[in-house]
Parts: sequence; C-alpha cells; structure tokens
Amino acid sequence: MAETPGRDEDGQASRAGAWPARSQTAPAGHTGAVVADRFDRMTWWDTYEQAAALRELAGELGGRHAHAADLLADVFLAAYRVGPRLREHAEMDPSRLVNHRILGALLESPRFAELHRETAGDPYAAAMAVLAQSGALRRMLDDSRQAQEHGERAKEAGQRVEDAAAAVSEALGRAADAGEEDGTVPDAAAEAVRRAADRARTTAEQAAREARHALAAPLPGIAAAARSAVAQSAAAARQEAALMRAWGVGPGELERMPFGERARLAERLRAGRLARWAELIGRFRQMAAGERARKVENATGELIGVTLGDDLSRVVPSELANLGLPELRAVFAARYAAGELMLYDSQGEQTTGRGAVIACVDTSHSMYEAGPGGITREAWSKACALALLDQARDAGRDFVGILFSAADKLRVFRFPAGRPAPPGQVLDFAESFLGGGTSYQRPLTAASELLEEEFNDAGRARGDIVMLTDDDCGVTEEWMRGWNEAKRRLGFRVFGVAIGAPRVAAAGSVLEALCDNLRSVEDLTDVHAAADLFRVI
Repeated sequence: MAETPGRDEDGQASRAGAWPARSQTAPAGHTGAVVADRFDRMTWWDTYEQAAALRELAGELGGRHAHAADLLADVFLAAYRVGPRLREHAEMDPSRLVNHRILGALLESPRFAELHRETAGDPYAAAMAVLAQSGALRRMLDDSRQAQEHGERAKEAGQRVEDAAAAVSEALGRAADAGEEDGTVPDAAAEAVRRAADRARTTAEQAAREARHALAAPLPGIAAAARSAVAQSAAAARQEAALMRAWGVGPGELERMPFGERARLAERLRAGRLARWAELIGRFRQMAAGERARKVENATGELIGVTLGDDLSRVVPSELANLGLPELRAVFAARYAAGELMLYDSQGEQTTGRGAVIACVDTSHSMYEAGPGGITREAWSKACALALLDQARDAGRDFVGILFSAADKLRVFRFPAGRPAPPGQVLDFAESFLGGGTSYQRPLTAASELLEEEFNDAGRARGDIVMLTDDDCGVTEEWMRGWNEAKRRLGFRVFGVAIGAPRVAAAGSVLEALCDNLRSVEDLTDVHAAADLFRVI
C-alpha cells in the first residue's frame, strides 16, 4: 500500500500529483503576434467586414495556409497601431510561430517607418498596406511550409501534454477514491499514476524539442521578401496620399469618409481622365497657396489722383463731409448708387473681390491638344480652376465652375462657401469634357446671371470671372452692350487666360475687349504663368 500524495516517502504519488499544477500554470500561447487591445481588434474586424478585398485575400490564403487570417490581422495591426510591438517567442502559440517570424521581418524592414507614417491610426490606409503586401505575403507563406509544419507538430504535441495532464489528474482522483481509510493508496493505483506522470513528462520533453526546432527553422528569403513587401506598400501609400493631397482631399475629410466611399474615391482618382496630371494639379495648388500667403488685402498702392466709383474705403474726405449735412445725404446716396463718388485712385495691385469666383473653362475639341511636356490645354485649365476653387474657399467666397464649348453645351458646378466641397462633385467638374466648338456668349451670360443672383440674394458684388480658353470667337453688339451694363452694375472683374494660343490674347481680339486683365500661357509646364491671378482675386 502507498500513502496518499504528500505522505509517501518514495514520492511516487507526490510526483504524479505535482504534474497537473505545473501544466495549469503554463501559458496557453497567443495567436496574435502583435500586441493589441480589444479596441484595436475591433477596428480590424470592422475594417475586414467593410473591405471585400481583404476577405477575398483571407479566403485565398486560408485555402492554402493555416492561420493566414491571423497573419493578415497582424500585418494590419502593425501598420495601424501607433507603436506596434511584437510579442516574445515564448508567448506565442507554436502554430503561429511562422506568423511571428514574418511580422518580425516586416517590422525590421528599413522602410517600415516610411510606411507607418502614412498608415498609423488610419484603418483604410492600414488595410491598403495589407493588400499591397499580398504578393509578398503569399511568397513568404509558400516558402515557410516546412517551418509551419514543425509548428503544427509542436502544437499537437502540446495538446498531447494537456491530455496527459488531464489523465494524470483523473488517475489521482481514482487513486484517492480507492485509498484506504488510513490515507494509503493501493500499489496498483500508485503505479498507474507514476506511469501516467512519466508518459506526460516524456511527451512534454518531445514537445519542447519540436518547439525549439520550429523556432530555429530557417525561413528562406523571408528578409528579402519582407523588404520588398514593405517597399511596395510604402510606395503605394505614399502615392495615394499624394494623390489625395493633389486633389485637395484633406486628412480630416478622409478620416470622416466611410471605407467604401474612400476606396471608390481612390480608385476614381487613380483611373480618371486627369489622373496622370495629379502632379500638375498639386503643383498648381501649392503655387496658389504661396501666392495667397504673399497677398496683402486691400493694399492701396501709390496714390496717383482721383477717380469716380463706389468703393467707400477710398472716398475722399470732401465726399464724406456731405454725410454730415442732412440736406446733402440724399445727394451722396444718389451718387453712390450711380458709382460717381470721388475716390482716391491708386497704382498697384487691385483690391480683391468679395462676390463669387467663377471659372469659365473651355472644353472644346482644341483644348484636348497637348503642349510642352505632353500636358493638354484642358489639364492646365482644370488645374488652374481647381486652384481657384481653393482660392475662393480660403477667402470665404462662393465658387462656380462653368464648362463650355458650343452655344448648346454648358455645365455649371456650384460650390457654396459655407459647405464642404464634395470630392465626387469636384471630380465631376474636373473630368467632364463637352467637345465641340466655342461660344463666349453662353458661359459669360451664365456667369453674369449667377453674380446678379448673388447680388440680389446676399447683397454681394465685386465678383471675379476667369475665362480660360484657347479660341477667339465673336459676340454681337447687342450682347456686348448688355454685358458692359451688367459689369458696371455688379462691379465684377474679368480675367482672361489664353492657353497655348497667343493670337487669342493679341490686341484687338474679342477676349481682350471682354477682359480687364489678360495674359497668354504658352509653356503648359509652368504653373507660375498665372501666379498674379492668385494675388488679385
């Protein structure tokens, strides 16, 4: 007979009884290689549910490699978390050791920091990083099959240890039940417990050896594949971020945008008609921002005399004195309404307008013609118009984009100052192309009617119209009289840009007669050719 555990001198039952305690304190092993809290994991699952491409990738990889879904989650979390941290090898479930090695190689890549700057805290960008690395992840998993098999065997061995521990615990229970009243255990029962403990220890040692083998197993080409994956992903993230900035889509707007909408927008930006001119559009907007920073609002310039008008900021003192005499106030009001107040005249940059900024963009067939650098006249004019949209929003002014060609072809895009400019509407404006001939009267009439509407509704005058065209066409005398009357009444200015066609800006052209300020642009690679527009508008 043998004593119950803790009482036998030989220690057989004691050794058997100690095994379950050690097994119960061993860590179960993590299936995720990147340390993350439940909120990070929730972000991954929310993104996974929204991104069909992620689900398709997980299905494809999961059909060939065990635990591929866990690997994708780890790659996402490494890109998404602000300070990604890898677990220790000893903390990992043996079956996820390959995932751990792959994540370690990705995090150690020299260009991971560059990628992380674009993806940290941004679920969409982190998801795109996973997809951009899909080819390299596929290669790394294929090359790691043998190591993965070692890990799976180690996992199975660990499970056998748990099963053996459970058997020992059960044997101890049976031995205790079969024990005598004096606390002794029958020899047969004690021997059974001893054998179970020995088997469990043997199994545990084998599992440990297999686990060490899995840890030491080389993964062919993993470092090179990881460098390639991160470099490709970083380039894709950088290009998309630059594309969004070029089109004026800010980080705050992107964060508020649903995943699906953002994915569609990115695809549209990459595949749209003007996608290859994103750099030109970005340079135009940067130039315009720089010119705005140099602009001095309401600069009077050098005084050169007295003129007539209705600008109260430049009224001469003798006119203002009339306001002090009740009998002359009506005279002052009448002269103000007629634009006949005496004003100081100055030489220098004009004061900026206060009404809407309206860009009339010619989209006739000839605008599709390419100039220096392969840049089309359309691309240059649309880039200029988008910079004018920024200009208007920066000054709190409405913006209207009018696309025109022949007299029967016109599209109007309105962007009120008090609302965000929807990216989809901006793209519609930028990508639309009407084709056909050229008519000045239709777009300019539409522009003056919009300024009239603004004046009647909000009392704002002094709008600015920018005419971007490569063609010169006639207008009727009757229309010209009405145009000049509207211009005098509403106080708007007209700026002309002749794109790739110097004759259109020549003396005596119709465009010259219509515009207060006219320039010709021949080098379409030069975004500074219209820089002065952004100082005076």
